[in-house]
Amino acid sequence: MGINWGSLKTVAGFLGAIVLTQFGGNASAIAADTVIVRLGLFTESISLTELQKAAKTGELPESLQPYTKELSEQQRRFFLGALGMNIPMNIVTVDKLVNSRIGTTILNDFATALARKDKAGVQALRAGLVLGSAAPQGLSILSFIAAYPSKRLEIDLPQAFLVAGSLNTAFWRTQQFMLAIAPQLDSKTPQIAFSFDPSQPGNAQVKILNLSLNDQNRNRQIPVDIYWSTAATPDKPVIVLSHGFASVRTDLRYLAEHLASHGYVVAALEHPGSNQANTDLAFQGKTRVMKPQEFLDRPQDISFVLDELEKLNQTANHPLQGKLATNKAMIIGYSFGGGTALALAGAELQLEHLKQRCQKNLAILSLGEDMQCIAQELPENSYQLRDARIKQAIAFNPTTSLIFGETGLTKIQVPTLVLTGSADKTTPALTEQIVGFNKIPSPKWLVGIVGGTHLSVKDPSTTLDQIGQPNTPISGGEVVGEQAADVRKYVKAIALAFAFQMTPEAKNYAVFLTSDYAQFASTAAFPFRLITEIPPDAMAVVKEFVDK
Repeated sequence: MGINWGSLKTVAGFLGAIVLTQFGGNASAIAADTVIVRLGLFTESISLTELQKAAKTGELPESLQPYTKELSEQQRRFFLGALGMNIPMNIVTVDKLVNSRIGTTILNDFATALARKDKAGVQALRAGLVLGSAAPQGLSILSFIAAYPSKRLEIDLPQAFLVAGSLNTAFWRTQQFMLAIAPQLDSKTPQIAFSFDPSQPGNAQVKILNLSLNDQNRNRQIPVDIYWSTAATPDKPVIVLSHGFASVRTDLRYLAEHLASHGYVVAALEHPGSNQANTDLAFQGKTRVMKPQEFLDRPQDISFVLDELEKLNQTANHPLQGKLATNKAMIIGYSFGGGTALALAGAELQLEHLKQRCQKNLAILSLGEDMQCIAQELPENSYQLRDARIKQAIAFNPTTSLIFGETGLTKIQVPTLVLTGSADKTTPALTEQIVGFNKIPSPKWLVGIVGGTHLSVKDPSTTLDQIGQPNTPISGGEVVGEQAADVRKYVKAIALAFAFQMTPEAKNYAVFLTSDYAQFASTAAFPFRLITEIPPDAMAVVKEFVDK
């Protein structure tokens, strides 16, 4: 694209003053013919005719000059191109989106940029979106303005700057994808009986063993919490948990306890170069936020922990002696840890394209992409970090868009489950998980949490800092704690069912890794989707995004 993030925000701010209001329809009895941009006490009127002419001729109208005179030629072209851009989403899809939980949340944000005397901003936006998508040319800025159910469309420009970034193609494409992979989700309850509930705790009492392991070869001190019970047996895989960037080993504590209660031994370790302690030191100016070597050290941390667990397995009189099947382990990673899990499963780090993209200072629209760009400092262009002891992998909200290049994910050699949230701003679903999922060899599963945010799968004890956080285009608005209880319940069920696929009881739990169970477990707040292959309609959404 060639537009840096600062420039994009400049354009998006002004463009957002119009774009945020594009959601209207052609069939309304009253339609807007004028856009009023308000900046404090000052206002500027822009007629729909002027905007239509600008889109047709490629020339900015004179009334826009006060706002656009500081823009570069490239930014002007971007603005004019956006005026003529259509969003190819049909009326049925748009109607479902704007009436969904996450759609209503976004519309509420958009409505704050409208200067209306009444409280009907959300309703006007919702009606406009649905009707606008029925326009012959499809949903666009101009078709919206022409259809907005009011003669005047008045926008608070400063507020528009705050929320403009929420309207992005990747976000809406993700919503379209989620609908496409399970269009009949809400139609009826699946006609299938589930004989037990895998989200319920097992009968075993969970114990926690705290270790501090020293990898002398790499000078890495690695804290590990071992969740286990006397029900643990060597016919069940050892499960290792890898936390997210700038976080802690209790990221998924509720899940570790759940799995341990069913007889699994779970090792939750902390990566010293990318944990919260390291980030705290970085904020004090004592170290880097993260060194590029961390992309290599994290998988090696897992391999080292498996080595140490095998020693414990053979230590006489140790409570874990004979209980650890380290030769058939399962990895569960969250966020950056999700990328770590995929690398251990065989995904190859391919950095040539990443280095080209990141060095060009192109628009970095997510924190996940920004973090991956740290890897451009690594000396080689490819790295293979697979550990053959890893026989299955689960990746929650993983980072994959840049670090694995074009074909790195095709080298995964074990059954893999990827989870994604439709409202994830940190590692956006379409770019970070969905596009990559299509490259992973089968057997594989894609779980979609409609309305789930980046932190929804985390243990409530690790999301207390979200209280009072502002909701911005790239962060905030996280659905966590008690609000995300439905998500964590489903995560416990599918993670347990996935782990059981490596045991003699595999068939008893396979039913919970189906779309039927996802539909059964869905709630009003969080519809769940589960697929093993992307269907053609949804694949068209992915392909269109990739081609752009």
